[in-house]
Amino acid sequence: GYDVANSLRFNSGSSDYLTKSVSSTSNRRTFTYSTWVKRSNLSGSNYPRLFNPFVDSNNFFDVYFRNTDALNIYSYSGGSENIDLVTTQLFRDVSAWYHIVLAVDTTQGTDSNRVKLYVNGSQVTSFSTSTYPSQNADLQINVSGVTNVIGRNQSGTNNYFDGYMAEIILVDGSQLAPTSFGVTNSDGVWTPIIYTGTFGTNGFNLQFENAAALGTDSSSNGNNFTVNNLTSIDQSTDYPEVNFATMNPLYRYTNNMTYSEGNLKVVGGGNSWQGANSTFYINKGKWFFEVKFASATDVGNFYIGWTTAGDYNISEPYNNGINYYNSDGGEIYANGSALTTADYGTFANGDIMGMALDYDNSLLTVYKNGSALVTDYDFSSATTTAKGGNLVTPTVAHYGSGTLEWNFSSPPFAISSGNTDGNGYGNFEYAVPSGYYALNTANLAEFG
Repeated sequence: GYDVANSLRFNSGSSDYLTKSVSSTSNRRTFTYSTWVKRSNLSGSNYPRLFNPFVDSNNFFDVYFRNTDALNIYSYSGGSENIDLVTTQLFRDVSAWYHIVLAVDTTQGTDSNRVKLYVNGSQVTSFSTSTYPSQNADLQINVSGVTNVIGRNQSGTNNYFDGYMAEIILVDGSQLAPTSFGVTNSDGVWTPIIYTGTFGTNGFNLQFENAAALGTDSSSNGNNFTVNNLTSIDQSTDYPEVNFATMNPLYRYTNNMTYSEGNLKVVGGGNSWQGANSTFYINKGKWFFEVKFASATDVGNFYIGWTTAGDYNISEPYNNGINYYNSDGGEIYANGSALTTADYGTFANGDIMGMALDYDNSLLTVYKNGSALVTDYDFSSATTTAKGGNLVTPTVAHYGSGTLEWNFSSPPFAISSGNTDGNGYGNFEYAVPSGYYALNTANLAEFG
């Protein structure tokens, strides 16, 4: 495989999407669409769109997630449905990258060979609904005047996608196998490879390499997309080969915070204790992350730290793990009780906390805007579940209407520097302490 350089972070709350008008008609019967997708908030009633070539309400093609989180391939031509495939498989893992390949050739004699769907290299054959096109049907794609839309439904200002997309490729005129885009590596993981084939007239290859021109087509076709509401901040280093932690909307406390910006922005909802945990856990090693205090009316009522797996469905999530409490002058707490009486310092809106955990030795270091407030605090004798090799994850507990923005490598906020860990991963505002690492799958494989 190879490293896909970047992904693009879509946020439904800011109405993010890409568009490209097709200038000339080409092959309407044969094409391949390939994309890598990491979901954030799930569908609900939103029906988020991945790819929506659209002429008008009677003529369009659609790839989207249903409210059940099944994947739906749908085509409508001349006011009549000609494709409707709904997977029985559901896509609810917000910690994972999915590779989706849709390979179409309506000239095939067997109806099920006309539309083939692959996920992570394996063909999907189980559908709750399975309507295939007639032989030689012309679909609403690669048509002059059609608008190719990525990230929302073109027919209205809704159905926005929440999450990350990487390496979006359309091959005009070929029905390809997923092996044109990926391979199973030595660890048994489906991973990207460089696509070396042709693209056809209306094909494109979106790699999101240029933060100043996110819609740039990396193929020779120059089929550049118009960027709508996306900015350079939305270029992410979270990509299929190296998957980074985010916060996890599936994790259930009695009261959950709300999530946006690729699950990196969490907001408290008022007069109750609310919590949020990350998607990744560790049970050894040295780890680092940053958190920005974006805005809060109750900025003091934050516990930020690490908690154990299984500490869920509780009303006061600060009662578990090891945390830094941004009140009482700034203290360290374990399982809801203060370990210290010294005032280490508190954080105000605009400040960035850096947290370094040496889990092997039960040491915690907390930074404020790059300067250590407390260094290598030893909590080995404390009463806490966050030690002894238990699985732990980054966490926050908050009382009030506060906002935190998490940086596990690719921040949802502007930074002025750009620091990496010792393996070259991350994009942090302040220096990563020596020997500590960003929380991603590559580092977990080596140290976690």
